[in-house]
Amino acid sequence: MTTQEQLKTLYETLFETYGPQHWWPGDTPFEIAVGAILTQNTNWTNVEKAINNIKHDAALESHILHSMAPEKLEALIRPAGYYRLKAKRLMNFLTWLIANGDGHLENLAQRNTHDLREELLAISGIGPETADSILLYALNRPVFVVDTYTARMATRHGLIEPPFDYHELQDLFQSNLPQDIQLFKEFHALIVQIGKNFCKPKPKCDACPLNGHAHEIDGER
Repeated sequence: MTTQEQLKTLYETLFETYGPQHWWPGDTPFEIAVGAILTQNTNWTNVEKAINNIKHDAALESHILHSMAPEKLEALIRPAGYYRLKAKRLMNFLTWLIANGDGHLENLAQRNTHDLREELLAISGIGPETADSILLYALNRPVFVVDTYTARMATRHGLIEPPFDYHELQDLFQSNLPQDIQLFKEFHALIVQIGKNFCKPKPKCDACPLNGHAHEIDGER
């Protein structure tokens, strides 16, 4: 079975199991980008609380947040954890967005994806996963987001051999899948689901929906 066929099997099985994920949640591209920054090292429930605090303060707008006193911003996003650090990272992103898009992601629509990615990565506190989440979910660019869940699933199913870095893992997916933005979104979200429920540090392989395909994928079961 080729890598393309393996990924197709994985995706179809996950989609049949979980259905569409409607991810990333957010009413606007800006809200999605803010969520991508706040979700670092925490769960989405805590991020939702932080975003709801911002909304209740009528502050979910780039210029409003950018002009906010650091102490107030920290208080609003406190539920997301590491609130002082994340406030700085969010402010760094806002400074970039205002300078390059007058505070609106929609104004970046004509910008080259590669250039945007390089600029996002140059922002202090924005790493590859966060940058790619913003590109895929907020800016609708065909960039596959990989994370710890992706690495576990890929190695356990024999798709890639350690050691590898973020970009090698990302290339595995991007070079073997159709360049379909919706597919990229769904597949990433589905991998997160399987990672949370089954493909944990100590895996629950026996109950995993992908278990029936393991012999086809890695030849070891």
